[in-house]
This record gives sequence, C-alpha cells and structure tokens, in this order.
Amino acid sequence: MSYVIPLICSIILVSAFVPVMRKLAIRFNFVDRPNQRKIHAVPIPLLGGAAVFIAIILCMFIFDGWTDRTGTLLVGGIMLVSIGLLDDWYKTRGKDFAVWPRLIVYTIVSSVPLWFGIEIVGVTNWATKSMFFLPGWLVIVATMLWVFSLTNMINFIDGVDGLATGIALIASVTLFALALYKGQEGTALMAAVVAGACMAFLFFNFHPAKIFLGDAGATFLGFTLAVTAVDGAFKTWLVPILALGVPILDTTIVFTRRFLENKGLHKADKLHTHHSLMKWGLSQTQTVSFLYLVGVLFALLSVLTLVLLN
Repeated sequence: MSYVIPLICSIILVSAFVPVMRKLAIRFNFVDRPNQRKIHAVPIPLLGGAAVFIAIILCMFIFDGWTDRTGTLLVGGIMLVSIGLLDDWYKTRGKDFAVWPRLIVYTIVSSVPLWFGIEIVGVTNWATKSMFFLPGWLVIVATMLWVFSLTNMINFIDGVDGLATGIALIASVTLFALALYKGQEGTALMAAVVAGACMAFLFFNFHPAKIFLGDAGATFLGFTLAVTAVDGAFKTWLVPILALGVPILDTTIVFTRRFLENKGLHKADKLHTHHSLMKWGLSQTQTVSFLYLVGVLFALLSVLTLVLLN
C-alpha cells in the first residue's frame, strides 16, 4: 500500500481548511483571550481543531472507507469536537467551562473504540515473547483508561505554540514506522493521515501561532493517537508508551506535583514541563525545540524496543 498519497491529501486538506477556519474564527470572535495562566499576549483564533478533524475524517473515508478505524475516529471525534468547541466558546468569553460535562463525554468517548472492536486484548511477555491475553473486564478497563488518558494528555501539553501539534507529529510518524515494521497496513494508513494533518497544521501553529487547535483539536489528536496505538503497537505495552513519552511523562510529573501540593488534579496551572522550561529562561521556540528532541529520543527508544523484542 502506498502511504504517500494519503499523507499528501491530508496535508493539502488541512492547508486548505485552516485559512477558512481562521477567517471564520476572527469574523465571529471565536478567539482564545490571554489571561494570567496563558503565554500568548494577543487573541488567537480557536477553530484549528475543526480543520484537522474534517481533514482526517475525509482522508480516512477516501483511503480506508468505512472501517472500524474510520468509524471510531468519526464517532469519537464528533463527540470530542462538539464538547471541545463548547469549551472553546467559553474561553472566547473569558470563562471556564465546567469540568464534569467534559469528563462524562471523555469517558463515553474512551469506550467508542470498544464498540468497533479496537481494544487492548493483551500484552507480550518479554521473557517468552508470547502473548498474555487479558480477561474481558480488564480489556475494557485497559482500553478505556488508555484512550481517556491520552485524549487528555495531548490537551494538557497544548500550552505553547506548536508543542502539542509537533509532539503529535513525532508520535504519529513513530506509530507509522512501528505499524509498517509489523505489516499493519490499516494502522500505518491512519498514522500517515494523522502525520500529514499535524505537519500541515504545524505551519500555522508554530510560534508565533496564527491559529490554535483549541480543546476540540487537541483532544481529538490525543484520541486519534490513542486509537492508532491500540490498533497497532499496543501488543507490546512499552512500545506505545515510549512513542508517546513526552505527554505521558509531563502528565505524570504534573499530577504528582499537584497531589503532593494538595491541588485539584483537574485544575489548570503552570506546573507543566513547558512552563518550567520557560521559567528557567528558555524562549517558546527553545522550549518547544527541546521537547521535540526529547520526543524524538523517546521515539527512537520505542522503535529500538520493538526491534529488540522481535
């Protein structure tokens, strides 16, 4: 299967949709306003996630048809983008959307892959290299926990221009390479489409950003990466964890600090890795570049782990 055409198609569609969404966001004042917690100093359009969602879904329909992968991304994506746009709308008014409606939707969305048969059925035993199959209830718990977590983790790191998009690009390229190595054509196709979307969006999102993903786009990207990993690389649990090492490590550090400081786990703050790096004197570009490098190192470890285990 050729993956170049789906990749290029995804790049072209995102490149075409983003300027349209940016104009709509400016026209209807759908912009992210600066506050004491945010780094940007001027209002930035927030509809980038809608452009990414539409482009990825169209590419999946064109090149993969109606499959379990396409169905999962469509159904889960509609829910995430809908609640995300509502959350983003609150931001345009300088308000915070309640956390509980989002958590309920995220929980429902985390079960969507199960509806289509995309699930973590087991993991590889490193010693024997045989598959250890999970009992039915643990399949449900493991799949939902993974999807729920990663959906939010990409959103958590979306605090500096280009960071979430770039890390998602590195992760999707890594998952593409892993799927290609294992002969998983459908998974590789999905990863290529996501990589193309991230590549194109990064052009508009790198510092100084012309448009943001918003919660709608960041959660959808996290969801697509989670689904791609479950569909392909999760048979060896360490491989996808390393491939997505930056958001996983950042979330682990932040949640640990919030717990130790008796802060609410869901409360937004400036404890994330990118905030810390900028406090130490790095610019936005330097911070993002450093975390890209960390992401690439995690990606190489992921590929090396898969090769050694096989």
